[in-house]
Amino acid sequence: MQDTDYTGSYLKVADTKPSLLLNGNTPCLIDEWQMAPVLWDAVRFAMDQSGENGQFILTGSAVPSDNVVQHTGTGRFSRMVMRPMSLFESLCIRDLRVYAQSIDADVFHYHDKNGLEADAIVHLKDGRWGAVEVKMGAKEIELAAENLKKLRDKINTEKMKEPSFLMVLTGTEFGYRREDGVYIIPIGCLRD
Repeated sequence: MQDTDYTGSYLKVADTKPSLLLNGNTPCLIDEWQMAPVLWDAVRFAMDQSGENGQFILTGSAVPSDNVVQHTGTGRFSRMVMRPMSLFESLCIRDLRVYAQSIDADVFHYHDKNGLEADAIVHLKDGRWGAVEVKMGAKEIELAAENLKKLRDKINTEKMKEPSFLMVLTGTEFGYRREDGVYIIPIGCLRD
């Protein structure tokens, strides 16, 4: 659904006759299905008609709004959480979750409709939060810092607090705070 050459066409087909997007060999993979939530119900109907298991794989990086599908999928859909990051990153996020849990915080992935994302948002119950990008090497630090600042600048501070921190977690040796306030933290610091 995110192939920019065809997204518009796919969305029009989904609005008009969603079953056309389900034609072809099975299993049929529909990536970013939540862009056209009607596909959920179309898949459910196709499964009811054929009675076969394993015909469709629906993947997505976001969850559609509530009440956009007519059927819960009970008895027809199995859910699986996928972790799209590399081993260096599924480990950094795991460690962040362990430490966050100790202070009653949650760790989420952030991705918006404009493609802006952060590998981790650490969110405390009192509304404080911080954003983290995980990058292997020093060459990626500048891009990661710029991405975090874009995210910070996009936040409506009338609804949410400003971030308590912006951090690039990396494989470099030294930790420091940049002039723009972004922290560069070596992964080795997670062990302490």
